[in-house]
This record gives sequence, structure tokens and C-alpha cells, in this order.
Amino acid sequence: MTEFIPPGTRWFDLPSPFPMKRGGALNNARVAYETWGSLNAARDNAVLIVTGLSPDAHAASNEGNPEPGWWEQMVGPGKPIDSDCWFVVCVNSLGSCKGSTGPASINPDTGAPYRLSFPDLSIEDGAQAAAHVVRELGIASLACIIGNSMGGMTALAFLQLHPGLARSHINISGAAKALPFSIAIRSLQREAIRLDPNWNHGQYDDERYPEAGMRMARKLGVITYRSALEWDGRFGRVRLDSDRSDDEPFGLEFEVESYLEGHARRFVRRFDPNCYLYLSRSMDWFDLGEYCNDRRGNGEADTRAGLAGLRVDKALAIGVHTDILFPLQQQEEIAEGLRAGGADSRFLPLPSPQGHDAFLVDIARFGPAVGDFLNSLR
Repeated sequence: MTEFIPPGTRWFDLPSPFPMKRGGALNNARVAYETWGSLNAARDNAVLIVTGLSPDAHAASNEGNPEPGWWEQMVGPGKPIDSDCWFVVCVNSLGSCKGSTGPASINPDTGAPYRLSFPDLSIEDGAQAAAHVVRELGIASLACIIGNSMGGMTALAFLQLHPGLARSHINISGAAKALPFSIAIRSLQREAIRLDPNWNHGQYDDERYPEAGMRMARKLGVITYRSALEWDGRFGRVRLDSDRSDDEPFGLEFEVESYLEGHARRFVRRFDPNCYLYLSRSMDWFDLGEYCNDRRGNGEADTRAGLAGLRVDKALAIGVHTDILFPLQQQEEIAEGLRAGGADSRFLPLPSPQGHDAFLVDIARFGPAVGDFLNSLR
């Protein structure tokens, strides 16, 4: 059981006990975060970034850690999220293994890792934790909350639970609820981990670690993070130079297989399996429509009505045509729902070929969209 905490990480201690949405509570829990720029005298120039499943709080290099972050090209002086203008805060999700309290953390009540004794984790729990960080930093109202992927869900929960704490919102490849396809993929990822004998009902260690299950889970994820168009353009049907070994008749043969294998092996020992299970399931459970009393004819929660109940002045929902995990209609639904609630809300579909992960790599398209929106707030 290992936590992976980058240098320069700072922590906020959550109120103890910290109640969880689905029952139970955490004692002496904390949230990891990093900051860029300075809070102005009016304390009204803060931008909060809430992340997807796997990133830590180190979105970009800063004084505490000069290493490039996971969104290095987007955050910093003169960049789209300009730290010369904005006080930027990025929080690591509650339930993660990157500094915030999660299943890999030590339970102060037992002195042993939480493992599966960690309370059921919801997107809303991460939103509540992030709100505590914002208020601890002396921020009464964020200029903007930005959420990517799972963070798009967290941002919407944040707006629902804390009306008035953010004046605007950028939702990037996010969703107001989990769709069946996404649930199915994540279910298979979790099953791959749980069926690995080394998972052992969560009781693994560094010596007996569910590496095969994590590799399969990560490969499934990476396949859905990009698009078929990009896979074809990058790899085609190019075969590996080396011949297959006779003792591995179904081993790696194509370059795309080798890429997935290498990517998975780099990930598996850098993320805790139990944390992966908890965070993955939290996305499946999320539906903003739960907060609205209105129901559709089939009894389902009305997600659009839940969105219309949120209160922000301005919003931008960005997605890409090639995203199969959080498809474009979900960002369109967010924009339309917020508009129905009175927000100046815009939907921006981008033609990136890079699928769900486009916001991490297609900065040429995402950078101007995010930068122009934030500039319009000044």
C-alpha cells in the first residue's frame, strides 16, 4: 500500500469527523492541493481546478515543485489559465492515493490502511472536500471552477452543494451523470482488478500486488480515452520488428499492443488499486438529477432539471466529437441545462481527433477556448 505524493504538495485538514454522503465518516482526513499566482486584495480572482480520476494536485510547475505537471501547457504565467491574473488552486480528489485521504491511507482509528474499510465514496464527497479547501484559503467566491472528466462531475456537485461559491464554470469533457456505456467500461475495469488473485479482497501489498488486473484495467481505460481515428493514424496495422516467441503464440504482435502494454506498466505501480476501484465507482453513482424532485415518465431522475437548478453567472461546456467515454451530447446537455437556469452558457464542440484525452494534449484547441472565457471574466 503506497501513496504517491509529489514534492510541493500542501494539505488542508478536513473537519473531523468528515461525513460521507453514503454513510460513515472520516477522522483526521486531509486534502492535497497546490497553488499558482496570488490572491488579490478583494480575494475574488481565484480559479479552482478539480481533476479526473488519476491526476494529482500538481497541474503545473511552481515554486514548490519545478517538475512539469499534468496540465503544464495550460496553467502558469501567460498561459490560458494565467497565474499572472488568477490565483489558481488544484485539489487532489478525496479517495485518491496522491496525497488526499483514500483507501491507501492509514486509518487513524486502527493504525492500518483503510483498504475496503474506507467508507463508500461519492463524487459529492470530493466536492465537499474541495469546498472546505476554498473556504480555508479565505475565498468567499471563486471567479471560476474548472472540471475535467470526472472533475466535470465534481464541479457540478460543487455548484449544487455550495450555491454562490463559484461565479462561473468551465466543464471540460465532463458529464452530469454516468451513461450506460461508461458504466459498462468502468465495471469491466473494476472486475479485472477484483479477479486478479493478488487483489485478495483488497488485502494486497507491494510483494503481492494485482499487477495483471491493473494492467488490464488501464488498457481498457486508455482505449476509451482516445479515438479510433487516432489509433489508426498513430499505429495503423504496423507490426513489431521482433518475431513472436514460440512460447507466446498469442503475444504482442502489433505496435498498438506494445504501446498499450508499455502505458499500462508505467501506470500500475503508480496508482493504488483500491483507490482506483473507489473513484471509478463514484462516477457510476453520480447523477445530478437526484437533486431535483422532477422525474421523467420512466421514473429516471431529470438531469436537465438538476442542471437548471444550479446558479452561476456564466458557463462554458467543451467537448470533442471523438469522445466515446463522455460523449459530446453530455457537454451539450450541461450547457443547455445551465442556460435554462439563467446562466450565460455556451456549448463548444471541438473537432479534435484525440478523443476524451484531447484536453490534455490538444492545447492548440483547448487553450484559446479556456483562455478567452477566463479573459471575459476580468
